[in-house]
Amino acid sequence: MRVLVTGAGGQLGSVLPGALDGHEVLALDRAALDLADREAVEAVVASFAPHTVVNAAALTNVDRCETDPAAAYAANALGVRFLAVAASRVGAHVVHVSTDYVFDGRSRRPYHEFDPVAPIQEYGRSKRAGEVELERHATSWAVARTSWVFGRRGGDFVSWCLASTPDDVRPVLDDQVSRPTYAPDLAAVLARIAVERIPGVFHVANRGECNRYQLAVDALALVGRDDSTIRRVSGADLARPAARPAYSAMRSLALEASGVPEPRDYRDALGEYLARERAS
Repeated sequence: MRVLVTGAGGQLGSVLPGALDGHEVLALDRAALDLADREAVEAVVASFAPHTVVNAAALTNVDRCETDPAAAYAANALGVRFLAVAASRVGAHVVHVSTDYVFDGRSRRPYHEFDPVAPIQEYGRSKRAGEVELERHATSWAVARTSWVFGRRGGDFVSWCLASTPDDVRPVLDDQVSRPTYAPDLAAVLARIAVERIPGVFHVANRGECNRYQLAVDALALVGRDDSTIRRVSGADLARPAARPAYSAMRSLALEASGVPEPRDYRDALGEYLARERAS
């Protein structure tokens, strides 16, 4: 099977080719393919003629999306439109990665795939717009919403917390709850959805929910450190441009019904991640 992976320079995109071992994979980062460039998207898709596309490209800086919505919609919505149209012309199935930020955070239970969406910031609204563009323009598609992805040292929240020191005590939110997701575990599920061309909306995250402070404490404990280099703060303390959902944990109801196993507990994945980092 020929699989096109976009956003290959990111935490998720960089591990997707490994999850697709045995298939012909064309993995392109933003420098090689900017989804906001319609002509470039059409040329690449027409030339490679993939059976499946996995779109891991996005503008994920939540505060930048809030202050520069034009950039957010260009990357997260219009780019998806261009990719969906091009993919439909060659009969490709498109697996598009979305986010828990399409929800408003007011739920008292995990969101499942059939719950109504109500994003509260431009990032979430632009990602929801991308889902809509995919549904409108792709002939075969799947949306995989995920949350709090970690997995590439130096470029994720876990690494940021581990870089804290007594001279650089880092503020960590204790009032935002979701489910952390290990990039290789997410990639494995996306690869199955891509290869089997499974359609629909799915929630894909590791089991177990926590707030960001607890995630930081868990990571520090696994490397033999206490929480003295981090401090609890609330979202109001940080006064950032974009609002965040207070609770955005997701349940994989549709994933379970499709016979695809839900990823393991995030603590087990976190332990594997940090063990690999120590060994490298």
